Amino acid sequence: MSASIPGNRELPASQYDLSTYWGRVMHSANISDPRTLLVNAAGLEHAKSLVAGYKQGKIAEMNDELWKAKKVVDSTLHPDTGDPVFLPFRMSCFVISNLVVTAGMLTPGLGTTGTLLWQITNQSLNVAINNANANKSTPLSISKITQSYFLAVGASCSVALGLNALVPRLKRVSPATKTILTRLVPFAAVASAGALNVFLMRGEEIRQGIEVYPVLSEADKAKLAAEGKSESSVPSLGKSKKAATLAVSETALSRVLNSSPIMVIPPLILVRLQKQDWLKKNPRLTTPVNLGLILTTSLFALPLALAAFPQRQSVDASSLEKEFWDKGGENGKVVFNRGI
Repeated sequence: MSASIPGNRELPASQYDLSTYWGRVMHSANISDPRTLLVNAAGLEHAKSLVAGYKQGKIAEMNDELWKAKKVVDSTLHPDTGDPVFLPFRMSCFVISNLVVTAGMLTPGLGTTGTLLWQITNQSLNVAINNANANKSTPLSISKITQSYFLAVGASCSVALGLNALVPRLKRVSPATKTILTRLVPFAAVASAGALNVFLMRGEEIRQGIEVYPVLSEADKAKLAAEGKSESSVPSLGKSKKAATLAVSETALSRVLNSSPIMVIPPLILVRLQKQDWLKKNPRLTTPVNLGLILTTSLFALPLALAAFPQRQSVDASSLEKEFWDKGGENGKVVFNRGI
C-alpha cells in the first residue's frame, strides 16, 4: 500500500469516511475493483511515482489522477511488505478467482468425487488468498501452511459429504425442501471451513501476536513531517496476542459474511428458475445462468463483507495486554493491520 512508498507526507487514508460502514464499503469496492488487474508493471510504477511525488511534496494536493494512482497501489501492494500481492490472490481478483470454483461447488447433482474435488479446489484457493493477504509481521512456516491446508480440506470435505449423506435420510421433509437443503450443503461446508481456514492459516499470529502502533494525533503527524519523517517510521510498540485474536476473528467472520450470500442466493434463485418453461426447454442455459447469478452476487457481496471491519483497526490500549496500557497514542488508542 501507499505507506510503503518513501516520503514524509502521508496520503489521506481514503476518499471516503472509513469511520462509517458505507464509507468502508465504497473504499472496499475501490480496492476490490477488477479493473485494477489491467494495470501492467509500467502502470504500477507510474502510480507509485505519483504517490511518491505527493508524499515528497512535489504534488501540492490530491487530484483525480492521484486518487486513481492510490487506488492502483492500495489494490496491488501488500500493506506490510510493500510488494505486489500475487495477481490471482489479490482482493481485486477475488470475484474472478472464485467464480469458477463457486460455480463448480453449486453445480446440481454433484457426486461424491465431484464434491471432494471442488471442496479441495476451494480450500486450496482459500489457503493461497489467506496467506497472501495476512498480516506479515508474523510469517507462517511452510510446515504450518501445509498442516493448516490439510486440516481445512478435511473439515470442508467432511461437512459436505456428511450433509450430502444426511439430507436424503430426512423423513419428515418434503422433496422440494430436500432439494433446497441439498443446494445449501455447499454453503454449510464453505462457511464452516472458510472460517476455520482463516484461523488455521493465521494461527501463528494468535500464538505470537502482531505488531501494534500508537494512533498519531494531527500534532504528532505535523511534528514527524517537520522532522522529515513519515508515519511509517514510527516504531512498533510490540506484538499483541489479543490484537491478533481480534484481527483473525474479524477476518474469519468477514469470510463467512462474504460466502453467505454467494452460496445461498444463487442456488435458491436457480431452483426457482429451473421450474420455468424457458429453462426447461433450454437446459444448456443452466450453467451460464448459474455463472451470471454467482458473478452478480459476488460483485455486490465482496465490498459489503470487506467493509464489516476496518483494515487498519484502532482499539483502546487498555483492551490489550497490560504492557500496552500506558503506551497508547491519541485518546489512548493503538492501531494494527487486521489483514483482509
